[in-house]
Amino acid sequence: MSPRPKSAVARPGRAARARAAALRTQVLQSVFLPLRQDRTAQLRYAAILDGHTVNLHARLPESAGLPESAEVVLSRGRQTFTAEARVYEGPDGEVLVDAVVLLGAEVGGAPTEPGRWRLRLRLRSGRRTRLVPLLLVTPPVPYSGPTKPMAASSVTGERHRLGRSFRGSARVVSTGARPSAEVLKVHLTHAGVTVDFRLLGIRAEQPWVEFVASGRRLEQPVTSPVPGLLRVNVPLDRMPPRGNRPDHWDVVLCGADGRRLRLGRRLHDVRNPLRVFAMRSLAITPPGLPPMIVQPRYTPAGNLRVTCTRMPEAG
Repeated sequence: MSPRPKSAVARPGRAARARAAALRTQVLQSVFLPLRQDRTAQLRYAAILDGHTVNLHARLPESAGLPESAEVVLSRGRQTFTAEARVYEGPDGEVLVDAVVLLGAEVGGAPTEPGRWRLRLRLRSGRRTRLVPLLLVTPPVPYSGPTKPMAASSVTGERHRLGRSFRGSARVVSTGARPSAEVLKVHLTHAGVTVDFRLLGIRAEQPWVEFVASGRRLEQPVTSPVPGLLRVNVPLDRMPPRGNRPDHWDVVLCGADGRRLRLGRRLHDVRNPLRVFAMRSLAITPPGLPPMIVQPRYTPAGNLRVTCTRMPEAG
């Protein structure tokens, strides 16, 4: 009996998770929402934009009245951070709250460590304060189009997403940056290609970069012009295509510990990096070699690739 394809095995798992999520939402709306609606603020909109900016819009319970001020409280264990919120009365007489919370010390926000962070509102009226949970009835739904929600901060590489407890209380779930070599700039000249990049979630001991294409391998040293920036140069006279078909050079960071990472551009919100981050091509003639066209580009997965093609008239 032949094994089932992985896709066939994965589909029942996804269906089961979808059913569980639907059941959870049903229980939340039919049980916990009626029980907690007088004691919680219900989120009408909640999303994390650009990977580190939390945008919130909530309706306060009637029992809260119209507070003099409010702030968002982000807490985990003994760690607590606050952000100002705006309280105002809506057109239908309901009391609404808008807030923006920055995540990450590098962007001037809360230095959130990996883990689950509680989201609540602190309401003030005179000397009286009240801490109100934020109820997330429906999690954010990914949208379609040329862009997508940022999965990670473009500054730190850390990942944040909105979640909720079993009773529906909003949470921010934070995880560290995935090990990656993020391309910052690609500079193409008639002499060679220069790539500036940075490391996220990893340190590389005695790094070097390999340009790899169908059995060919070029090792190039890595320099660091300024702290946090790494640079590699490769001369184009070492990359001529061996035939009439293009040679596609992948760019791989290597270290003394044996780890290998593809250089690429992934901290963005576009669905088609090949088209959006297109780079110019250049026709060159290396000394003693036929003319060729050099085209740096990104694959659909965001990996950097340098394509070298022999010019037709040189065939």
